[in-house]
Amino acid sequence: MNETKKKVSEPLLQISKRDAMPWWKSYLVRAAAILLALLISGIITAALTKANIFVLYKTMFVNTLAVVKKNKLVFSVTKLWTILQEVAILLCVALALTPAFRMHFWNIGAEGQVLMGAFGCAAVLITLTGKVPVPVLVLLMIVASIVGGALWGVIPAIFKAFFGTNETLFTLMMNYVAAQLISFSILHFGWGASKGMNYTGVINLLGANKRVGWFPSIFGQQYLMNILIVAVLTVLLYVYLKYSKHGYEISVVGESENTARYIGVNVKKVIIRTMILSGALCGISGLVLVAGTDHSLSTGTAGGRGFTAIMVTWLAHFNPAYMALTSFLIVFVERGTKELSTAYAQISDNLADVLVGIVLFCIIGCEFFINYRVRVHLPKNRKEGKAE
Repeated sequence: MNETKKKVSEPLLQISKRDAMPWWKSYLVRAAAILLALLISGIITAALTKANIFVLYKTMFVNTLAVVKKNKLVFSVTKLWTILQEVAILLCVALALTPAFRMHFWNIGAEGQVLMGAFGCAAVLITLTGKVPVPVLVLLMIVASIVGGALWGVIPAIFKAFFGTNETLFTLMMNYVAAQLISFSILHFGWGASKGMNYTGVINLLGANKRVGWFPSIFGQQYLMNILIVAVLTVLLYVYLKYSKHGYEISVVGESENTARYIGVNVKKVIIRTMILSGALCGISGLVLVAGTDHSLSTGTAGGRGFTAIMVTWLAHFNPAYMALTSFLIVFVERGTKELSTAYAQISDNLADVLVGIVLFCIIGCEFFINYRVRVHLPKNRKEGKAE
């Protein structure tokens, strides 16, 4: 038989999966991505403000941790504690997403689960303050927050386990249901005008029950309790996922449900149990927001953290030990860009959000180059081969 041979050329771009990159190289790539993002953001900001790019960087980094006193920049302990508190809240939500994501259950409903945890805490504070002893009130706040978040997490888990529904869409829609439930409760029950609230809706700020149910200050620091709670949760979740039987089952189900069934793992039970845990941790985030931070309830209580936390946990590769660093990075960049918008009239809050988006885009984009190798074959270098 005659064989016809055709000349073929290699593609212009060739993308192939990398072998595992050494950890130090991967961190160098991430560092380069952060520097590139800061450079792009700096160029855009300098073009708008006509300011020196190095002056902009100084404003961004220094003003985030300092205040002006007597025409001098002075390190601000208050700003530092505020940043650490924001890091703690974001980290808490990221921790909540981690078990579900390790199981490859794409929980996009953290926003709603945080809102339901906040709803449970606020409902107890508003309706039971002064009617039960304070220790009982605090216990009920904790229980209501955990139950609220867990309930909002387990509903889509049940439908996923028994009916195979799409968890991404289901959990996303649950966010809107939670927001509307809170809006209805505030309007229908008149919580905004409840006794003990001021005109901004802060719970237990006025009257005989002033600050009842609020987290206490520790060593004079208002947010230290929040930070300690999240630090303990970080350690516990790390141990749970890495060393417990449940953590092992989560990983196996995430790798392959068929393999999990073959070795005797009850997949439905693991899905439901893990989403109860994920929702409960989101509920604790809501508790911290109401009892330790805002002391109020609204549809904006979660503040978009449920979506930002997705990036935090993804960038940390679902490792709770690394999430504190990624949370700090995102919070610091967000506050730095807000400081720029305060210092320069040409920069609006919307532009500050765009700059944050550029930074996050570069950081997430670098993960592609960590996991894949891109080869470019220029026309003069492209080799011709033969295919039969």
